[in-house]
Amino acid sequence: MFQFSYLKAKSLADAAALAKTNPDAKLMSGGMTLLPTLKQGLAQPSHLIDIGGLSELSGIEVKGDTLIIGAATRHYDVASSAAVKKAIPALAYLASLIGDPQVRNRGTLGGSVANNDPAADYPAAVLALNAKIITNRREIAAEDFFQGMFATALEEGEIIVKIAFPLPKHAAYEKFPHPASGYAMAGVFIAETTSGVRVAVTGAGPGVFRWSDAEAALAKGLKAGVLDKLKVAADDLNEDFHATREYRANLVQVMGKRALQKLVA
Repeated sequence: MFQFSYLKAKSLADAAALAKTNPDAKLMSGGMTLLPTLKQGLAQPSHLIDIGGLSELSGIEVKGDTLIIGAATRHYDVASSAAVKKAIPALAYLASLIGDPQVRNRGTLGGSVANNDPAADYPAAVLALNAKIITNRREIAAEDFFQGMFATALEEGEIIVKIAFPLPKHAAYEKFPHPASGYAMAGVFIAETTSGVRVAVTGAGPGVFRWSDAEAALAKGLKAGVLDKLKVAADDLNEDFHATREYRANLVQVMGKRALQKLVA
């Protein structure tokens, strides 16, 4: 690993100032994605700015019809939170499936969303639940935030502070995990919201996306068998030595059916 300087931010304002002063720096919270990237030489920041311990980025609370989770909240804390389990059980379940115990005890919600790995779990929940990403500068709608593989609407030096999840009427998540990494080879999050049914898919394509055909079918009612005859177009899906595009397309349908079964059981 090449040489860099380590800086520990004392506050959110301090982190923003350090990022502005050091434009080639990288922000680090849990480091579960960043550190392997550094080891492989895929990133070469001049500084690492540690924001993981900032109290401004922590906390889980329900305000009215919204669940608000701080960006530095660990996956384990989301999975085990009584507030999350009561407000959005599917989100707690999703967090419990991430990686392994070591990753869940270090990785954070904000880090996962900011990185926007195409096989990460949280983006599916953020998009399906129509969440808002709240940064130190503005609020960004989920629809506008995810912009492709590892790409987001975050500007240089912009920091995710918290994410606000509107409480759904019902929600469910199912994924087919990679046997080694635990990342989603295909994951489907179904949410019945006040504005209708939203279905988001992660792992199968170059980025998280909404499954519009499933949404149209489920808009007529959350009933068993509704997704059985739907076919997922494989043309734009990922293909590698783990799975062909067609295999991932089939996984999307299977995971969608499993998530729906949870909702109608």
